[in-house]
Amino acid sequence: MPARILIIAYGNPLRSDDGVAWRAAETLEGKFSASDVEILRLHQLAPEVADDLRQRDLVVFLDAACVQGADQDKAGEIRLHEISAKDPTESPPTQFTHVFSPAKVIEFARQLYGVTPKAIVITVVGQHFGHGESLSPAVANALPELIAVIEHLVQQSHKNASTTKDTK
Repeated sequence: MPARILIIAYGNPLRSDDGVAWRAAETLEGKFSASDVEILRLHQLAPEVADDLRQRDLVVFLDAACVQGADQDKAGEIRLHEISAKDPTESPPTQFTHVFSPAKVIEFARQLYGVTPKAIVITVVGQHFGHGESLSPAVANALPELIAVIEHLVQQSHKNASTTKDTK
């Protein structure tokens, strides 16, 4: 049986801030039981990822977001968006540079397998997307908060699962 929680870190670790999700995945490795949390690292989302969503209670998508305007976005800002189970085709308010969005993956899982796990998209606003393996200072400084946010989501999911089992 797969882990109840799936974390999907995607982006390009060789394009500076686009690698923030992979960095988070590295930090999260070993923090959770493998029977509770599975972490995937991908360069981009694809339709076959929908297969990985079966039998999951929570799916967390991690990615970097491009800065779109000085007035709207601040490098290092962490954004959370829950994909609605009622309408998983709805897109989050941020612009994704990847061809296949988390909402599309959730929609495929619903269509193919009849499942719609709770899904959270977490993006970190990036600043530098050129070639390189180092994060910009703003994104590097946001990494500990990003890890804390993910740990909190995992803990909440465990707490909710325990409460659900106790009430049955």
